[in-house]
Amino acid sequence: MQTDTLGSLALDMHAAPFARVALSNVTRELPHKIDHLLTSPGEWQSPRAMHPAFYGSYDWHSSVHMHWLLARLLRLAPAQEEAPRIRDTFDLHFASANIETEAAYFRHPARQSFERTYGWAWLLKLQTELVLLAEADPQSLRWRDSLQPLADLIAERYLHYLPLADYPIRAGTHANSAFGLLFALDYAEKIQHIALRKLIAAKANQWFGRDRRYPARYEPGGDDFLSGGLLEAVLMLRVVDGCSYADWWEVFCPAREDLPTWLTPVAVSDRSDPKLAHLDGLNLARAWCWKRLAPQLPAEMRQAVADAVAAHLSASLPQASSGDYAGTHWLASFALLALTDD
Repeated sequence: MQTDTLGSLALDMHAAPFARVALSNVTRELPHKIDHLLTSPGEWQSPRAMHPAFYGSYDWHSSVHMHWLLARLLRLAPAQEEAPRIRDTFDLHFASANIETEAAYFRHPARQSFERTYGWAWLLKLQTELVLLAEADPQSLRWRDSLQPLADLIAERYLHYLPLADYPIRAGTHANSAFGLLFALDYAEKIQHIALRKLIAAKANQWFGRDRRYPARYEPGGDDFLSGGLLEAVLMLRVVDGCSYADWWEVFCPAREDLPTWLTPVAVSDRSDPKLAHLDGLNLARAWCWKRLAPQLPAEMRQAVADAVAAHLSASLPQASSGDYAGTHWLASFALLALTDD
């Protein structure tokens, strides 16, 4: 997995700021948005007590994907100045006892749907990155091995949940089904989890294989940070069955008059509002998706797509490491995806 030249240059520029904002987040307990179902009096505890590995940042899933950002930076820019702090933080957060507490939280009968599937996907993406890191960095083996039981638990959750999910969730927010499958697919392919990979491919084709003329004009919703349509296209690039991807794209592609919706960055009216700040994430997520799709698109689209990637990054990349906490607690992870597309 290699970054392109532009991505490499951008990584050199952004590695240290991204690392600093992520380190600040993953060690910051408050403010923290708790997603916790109370089942008995006196059950609530502080974020650090309930989630000793992923207590930092605004919520659990944001903490997970900020840890992913740090792991990827450690792999792609191992000499950058914050590397020693990243290692020290991982030694603390990925202690086996902490991961067991996280796993015990998931195993509670009332939490079968906790972080389904956005947080699940990011946890598997984090473990995928630690597996990659361990191939080049022996010190990271202990982090990979410590997190593996939680990754195993999440993989089992997917195996149980996906056969029950008859319909996809297409919203451009956390529950988006295509996003939830995409990172799980990265994990399944990396560790050769054949059963999970086959189930993801089958479910993706069941949900999305027959989509026609995707209505891009319906995007975005007012608090979207994902493009449901573009994510679907990225996922199907990996698993399309029964036809070539070019054939699938030809019938899926939005009508010509609708495509500008996906090619034009969205405006963000108030970056201090946690929901409206999602739209900066949408710009970054679109850039990431278009980069992955570009090599497989018809030749006549590629220049417009390249221009769109640049425009979306220009619109929202500055918000990834500076500005209001509504954005800085998570945006850098989507920025790094867009810059180090793999």
